[in-house]
Amino acid sequence: MSQRMNGIAASDGVAIARAYLLVEPDLSFERDKVADVDAEINKFRNAIDTSKVELTKIRNNAEANIGPDKAAIFDAHLLILDDPEIIKPVEEKISNEQVNAPTALTDVTSQFVTIFESMDNEYMKERAADVRDVSKRVLAHILGVTLPNPSMIDENVVIIGNDLTPSDTAQLNKDFVQGFVTNIGGRTSHSAIMSRSLEIASVVGTKSITEEVQQGDMIIVDGLTGEVIINPTEDEVIAYQNKRERFFKDKEELKKLRDEETTTVDGVNVELAANIGTPKDLDGVMDNGAEGIGLYRTEFLYMGRDEMPSEDEQFEAYKSVLQEMDGKRVVVRTLDIGGDKELPYLNLPEEMNPFLGYRAIRLCLNEPEIFRPQLRALLRASTYGKLSIMFPMVATVQEFRDAKALLNEEKEKLIKEGVEVAEDIELGIMVEIPATAALADVFAKEVDFFSIGTNDLIQYTMAADRMSERVSYLYQPYNPSILRLVKQVIDASHQEGKWTGMCGEMAGDATAIPVLLGLGLDEFSMSATSVLKARRQIKGLSQNEMRELANRAIDCVSADEVEDLVQSYTK
Repeated sequence: MSQRMNGIAASDGVAIARAYLLVEPDLSFERDKVADVDAEINKFRNAIDTSKVELTKIRNNAEANIGPDKAAIFDAHLLILDDPEIIKPVEEKISNEQVNAPTALTDVTSQFVTIFESMDNEYMKERAADVRDVSKRVLAHILGVTLPNPSMIDENVVIIGNDLTPSDTAQLNKDFVQGFVTNIGGRTSHSAIMSRSLEIASVVGTKSITEEVQQGDMIIVDGLTGEVIINPTEDEVIAYQNKRERFFKDKEELKKLRDEETTTVDGVNVELAANIGTPKDLDGVMDNGAEGIGLYRTEFLYMGRDEMPSEDEQFEAYKSVLQEMDGKRVVVRTLDIGGDKELPYLNLPEEMNPFLGYRAIRLCLNEPEIFRPQLRALLRASTYGKLSIMFPMVATVQEFRDAKALLNEEKEKLIKEGVEVAEDIELGIMVEIPATAALADVFAKEVDFFSIGTNDLIQYTMAADRMSERVSYLYQPYNPSILRLVKQVIDASHQEGKWTGMCGEMAGDATAIPVLLGLGLDEFSMSATSVLKARRQIKGLSQNEMRELANRAIDCVSADEVEDLVQSYTK
């Protein structure tokens, strides 16, 4: 009999495939004595051989996908598996002390880890991590347990996990990963946002999916309603296959709007842009007819690696996006790290509340050796297209001035070096802190544009962590308090002849779009997969009527009242 669970619908689509559990397996074992030492030594040798085959495959995959320099770590792991200094003592311990293979392996490798970690040499300290990783893999094979590795998936699956880190999602191959379901998270958690970029059906915040699902169970993910079915019946599979076909048919219908402008019934043009994480996302941008990039999240250049990206590496990434967009505006957000996005090589301090802590522009201004290479790379790339630069998490006018001053210093240096830099780069800020929205009239005199980051603006205004499913009811994009802040920002920018965009998930929300259109939002930036649906919706609306709707919405007392009002206007 099938089992149904509900979560938060995070990315449209219907997926039907086997479960792939992305959870840390239980590697505990009993420290037993053994009678047959030869059988135990064979068990150890077989685990070594299996680990070699697996690591060779992982290494080759890494070389093909992320380059030979990143694959080199797996060469080091393969060398450990051939090292007699480790292999021989394990076999001797099994033979002499008659202990089982997990005990011998763990005792021997723990000694090496302790020795390496106590050395002053940085290179040797890194070897400790390699030995720890390799011994964990071998131990898993001795115990007959599978270690998850998302980059190795080569068949259709639905990923099941507690949460997916940005580096997990960056490794997913959308040719095989049909969908994913997590215990925690909300519509604006990074795993949800990435799933929309990858066009993978997803449901988040189910609370306990990892406890209910076994590896290989058949799973249906309904990213339209937030429903998950474990081991569905034949009738349920047929019903959802039909639903999936209807979903794809509607997508084909929408493609007819790809090359059309986004114009309302009464002739008002707005810009529909897309949010991207890497240059690889550009295919989705082109396929969905976006009119620009409203948010390029540069932090993905820094993730899933063990060192900072070089200035040249960043330059190539920014240049390729600007060239590909061929004169359409590209808004690049400078490094936004912190909160739920960590870089292990930065050794940032542990914080009680990282969302309110040392992150984004705060970190960049305090650590200019990280910030300056990014600014230089952006300036060097600026001549290859229409570049706008946006600083995240700006709370004070001084922060914007300081960031702008650093940018101008690097610009002067580059010009002295004979490097050409564009003269028409727009400089803006993300409005995601209520204090910034309240002071929008002052900021509007200094910036070239605003982009409202509603994901954080809502959580800070409502004092509700957007990653917590327990307070997800307070994540209310249509709350009149949010609408009033949005109106304040748009009005302040228009007063100074500037423009305002929105790059939070609210920009692609079917209920919010009519109100935002009425408030006068100039640019809507969203996951590429939402662009054509938003275009179809806006082409059926009159801005004049939506202005009346927006004026009434900001006087409502609750988000529910706003929703009802929108429905009455858009039936």
